[in-house]
Amino acid sequence: MMSDYCWFEGIPFLAIGFEKEMLEDIRNKFVLKEDDLMILTYPKSGTNWLAETVCLIQTKGDPKWVQTVPIWERTPWLESDLGYPKLITKEGPRLMNSHLPIHLCPKSLFSSKAKAIYLIRNPRDVLVSGYFFWSTTNLVKIPESLETYFEWFLKGNGFLCITLAVIELTLK
Repeated sequence: MMSDYCWFEGIPFLAIGFEKEMLEDIRNKFVLKEDDLMILTYPKSGTNWLAETVCLIQTKGDPKWVQTVPIWERTPWLESDLGYPKLITKEGPRLMNSHLPIHLCPKSLFSSKAKAIYLIRNPRDVLVSGYFFWSTTNLVKIPESLETYFEWFLKGNGFLCITLAVIELTLK
């Protein structure tokens, strides 16, 4: 079981796939272009559903792109060590996902004409979905009970930014 985290600005990230220097670069140096679209969500809130929908909207309903290109290629995770390098070199328009809290988002988000979609899900649903999801992995400390996970969730010690790393670790 992985129990080590990379803590950055009070947020736990998995120790694999995230680096403090990269997170600082994302916040301070990553430039959003005016034709970029950023999907911002809390983990277990429907990020993949929204990404699939946006991809279909961008192709005017043609499913060929969605069916032939994996989601992590179409909508890379900005804060991951696999997604960030892709986004830096990708020609526009770029579509990206992020679980970063607003204070860690690229500063350019607030001055660019890039679009951002912020998805909100009922916190009770996020809590239950997160509990059952994390209880089936060996990547993080597994909560003893839903009550324990609820306490972590309320304290902000839940797994805010690490859901995407599970996806990426399975790809390696």
